[in-house]
Amino acid sequence: MQLFYNPSITENSKEILFDKEESRHIFKVLRKKEGDQLMLTNGKGYFFKVELLQANSKHCVAKVLSVENKESLPYYLHLAVAPTKLNDRYEWFLEKATEIGISEITPIICEHSERKVVKLERFEKKIQSAMKQSLKAYLPVINEAISLKEFFRNQNSTRHLKLIAHCEETNKQSLKSVLIPKADYLILIGPEGDFSINEINNALQEGFQPVSLGESRLRTETAALVACHSVAFVNE
Repeated sequence: MQLFYNPSITENSKEILFDKEESRHIFKVLRKKEGDQLMLTNGKGYFFKVELLQANSKHCVAKVLSVENKESLPYYLHLAVAPTKLNDRYEWFLEKATEIGISEITPIICEHSERKVVKLERFEKKIQSAMKQSLKAYLPVINEAISLKEFFRNQNSTRHLKLIAHCEETNKQSLKSVLIPKADYLILIGPEGDFSINEINNALQEGFQPVSLGESRLRTETAALVACHSVAFVNE
């Protein structure tokens, strides 16, 4: 099934107008015509079955036939992950995390970060594509990149579980031993050079629990995906 994304459509919409790019894809690539049916999501939990009323490379219009509301994830997972040196690795993480199940992502700039500037528009497109490919009804939130220090200042202290995964030889519990089902999780994943000692201490002062993701030393994007999958597994 081909799934399309349109954030402006609501459960009360009767018709949908596709933009020029999607109209061209529908008409030229998929070769759809008037009377054909498509599936859409608004990324806010709804699937829409629509029927094309007009179809050409510049202007496609469809009427809404049915609306289905999907349940959200039984948990809320916010991963704050330092950008990787190579952009494609971070994009790989975004794609796979969206497929597995994630609620929110924040790129955090740390003391050891080699990349301090990210292109949010590119990340958003990667997440949208992964949502459509995996037939999800909810689009994860991707926030602007922010320094770790500023991130701490902005955090809500009522979160159920605040965790920081790092490689320092300190007293840590395994991630799987501290996860509980149906919770609100915030997990910090550092850059290739790991969090600094100062950053780890600041996190502990902010109420974060130190956790281990296993004996292997993982790349940033792999560590983030392990954390994402662990949360999803606990909530199956």
